[in-house]
Amino acid sequence: MPVTQTLVLQRAGRSLLTIGIALTLGACAIGPDFHRPTAPDSQDYAPIATPVATSATVGPDGGAQQFVRDMDIPGQWWTLFHSKPLNALIDDSIKHNPDVAAAQQALQAAMENVRAQQGQFFPQVSASIDPTRQKTGSVIASGVVSNAKLYNLTTTQGSISYSPDLWGANRRSVESLVAQADAQRFQLEATYLTLTTSVVNAAVTEAALREQIAATRDMIDSQQKILDTNRRQLTLGDMGESNIAAQEVTLEQTRASLPPLQKQLAQQRGLLAMLAGRTPDQDVPAHFELDGLQLPQDLPMSLPARLVEQRPDVRMAEANMHAACAQVGVAFAARLPNINIIANGGSAADQMRTLFGHGTSFWNIGAAITMPIFSGGTLKHRQRAAEATYRQVAEQYRSTVMSALQDMADSMHAVRADADALVANSRAEQAAARSLQIAQRQYVVGDISMVVLLAAQVTYRQSELALIQARAARYSDTIALFQAVGGGWWNRQDVAASTGFTTK
Repeated sequence: MPVTQTLVLQRAGRSLLTIGIALTLGACAIGPDFHRPTAPDSQDYAPIATPVATSATVGPDGGAQQFVRDMDIPGQWWTLFHSKPLNALIDDSIKHNPDVAAAQQALQAAMENVRAQQGQFFPQVSASIDPTRQKTGSVIASGVVSNAKLYNLTTTQGSISYSPDLWGANRRSVESLVAQADAQRFQLEATYLTLTTSVVNAAVTEAALREQIAATRDMIDSQQKILDTNRRQLTLGDMGESNIAAQEVTLEQTRASLPPLQKQLAQQRGLLAMLAGRTPDQDVPAHFELDGLQLPQDLPMSLPARLVEQRPDVRMAEANMHAACAQVGVAFAARLPNINIIANGGSAADQMRTLFGHGTSFWNIGAAITMPIFSGGTLKHRQRAAEATYRQVAEQYRSTVMSALQDMADSMHAVRADADALVANSRAEQAAARSLQIAQRQYVVGDISMVVLLAAQVTYRQSELALIQARAARYSDTIALFQAVGGGWWNRQDVAASTGFTTK
């Protein structure tokens, strides 16, 4: 390409860039600016002030739990249960769970979309080469100096185009995509939180089921011994057949309760494997027991204004609201005039050796202004649709906030109520244990029969079953509370660590 032609293109490019920058800097981003919703000003989660501490009792997991206002929690909140096998299983699940991996890729795609749209701020440069062989008719003048009717023509061309962002349509598009990337980041956090809470819940359920199965087997053994004793007494004439039948019913009912527990245990083991990204034939190495866990004594109670900052679902709803707000500006800008500046330069010759020779160059520069005049109402209604979508997403945000506050309230109610239930079940278990001890002493001195002693054992096992369920409920409530406050993602540096994009 000749030096003069190169200089022309360089000057044209600089001129385009200068004009574009001036137009862009002088432009405005049309449409509404997004303002974060006002945080709730509530100071509690119930009409009556929330008690600071739960009730307490003696025995495992019977300590009082205290609600600490605005207490911060670690990003790995499950470590507060002090179980190394649980910590290891969650780490493994985070690494291999496909839902987390899918959410990570969705975030990556959203970030790439932002970068792609940001490219529209710059001039678009392209180049082409077009070799052709052509023949002109005898009555038409030849297109080359030699007047040949059959000739080759090679054209090379460079193009520079630029569309100044006069009304901020591209800035609004980028703003919307940044907000969508933020929404994907919080979707990843929500997926992460769902996974970790599911693993902890499954581990607690497994631990409770193991103890329930053991207690049920002991109860079956005691009831079988009662039935055997009754049958011996029947042969001696000291027992009626109706008593035998009643005991058989009781025994079989207890036996019938065992398979469902075993089924649930197998399902929980399968769930743990699935959450860790394993197939059903690949078991997880850890086995859990309630005594291997420690119930946290201090529980977070975030005020509503802080809760909406911590919940991934609320933050995702806010980001979606921001994206919809920016789209209103995009739709508005589509109804306004647009400028496109284009510069072309190149060379054309009938022989490759003369392609960049003297007299072969050409160039042009121009601008086009387009303005929609009539579109049958399409652009107007697209703007109205964008505005309606923004209002819709704003209401969805309000709904998400209300659900988040209700989750927190429900979790706190459950923590207190199930602490009371544990107290009652603990007292029942202690009373049954004392009754069994008395029966054992009476049996030794011959004051009661074996049947009465075995019946006391059955009663104790039944109270033990209820106590196991009450202990597990306290763990489940605590897990739900940690989930309700957002899971401490703001104190974590893994999974969705800095993305480079934020709506804040």
